[in-house]
Amino acid sequence: MNDDARTNIGTPAPTPGNPGSAELRDQVERSRDELGQTVEALAVKADIKAQAKEKTAAVKDQAVEKAALVTEQIRETAGAAVQLVKDKTPDPLLEKTAQAAVQVRESAAKAGHYATDKTPDPLLEKAGQAATAARANRTPLLLAGAAVVAFLLVRRGRGRRR
Repeated sequence: MNDDARTNIGTPAPTPGNPGSAELRDQVERSRDELGQTVEALAVKADIKAQAKEKTAAVKDQAVEKAALVTEQIRETAGAAVQLVKDKTPDPLLEKTAQAAVQVRESAAKAGHYATDKTPDPLLEKAGQAATAARANRTPLLLAGAAVVAFLLVRRGRGRRR
């Protein structure tokens, strides 16, 4: 027996049916890549905080879309109601109403000027700042208002069922 026969005992000789060492290395490398991808996928699934953020963002987007839709529907309904009232109201009454509205606007303007003249300057500044902040944050304020209205409607509906 020669030395080659002893060192090759139990080591199959590469044949067309048996993979060679290069093929085995390629298989191991592919298995490592697949395992790495699987671990990354599991890590993404296990990241509950990121999933919660994604769901929160999606729900927020849906709420904004629904609020915009409801706002548009309310505007359309209000416009239709106004037009219906105008169509059903006799002309002499519309004229008297318009005159009364002008008088009310004039009286309100006078009252506003009087209140402005009598109100201390620091209070006027604070009121101006509050009005500016409200105009700048109109969408969140509208969403909060819509949420309060929805809450009150749901609560009122539940109260009638009892």
